[in-house]
Amino acid sequence: MDVLNDILPIVLYFLGAVLLIVIIILIVKLISTIDKVNILLDDVEGKSQKLNGLFDAIEKLGDTLSTANNKVTGFVAGVVNKLVKGKKKKKKETIKEEEDE
Repeated sequence: MDVLNDILPIVLYFLGAVLLIVIIILIVKLISTIDKVNILLDDVEGKSQKLNGLFDAIEKLGDTLSTANNKVTGFVAGVVNKLVKGKKKKKKETIKEEEDE
């Protein structure tokens, strides 16, 4: 029992030292990985800033096309509406003429 009381603390101190060394190594690797990720994110952010002008131009083009499409659609709908109203008026006039006769 006395031998166990002498050896157990030594084993625990040894395992604690190994654990501390492993934790330090992992923290150093983690810091290195975080630095690499930070560099990568800065690069991606810089490239996305360069593309913002392109995306703005595409958005303006899309808005312009949408506006033009709405105007053409409105014009076509107006022409079709006038044609349909004209045919309805002719039918009503024809019906009134037949009733008058």
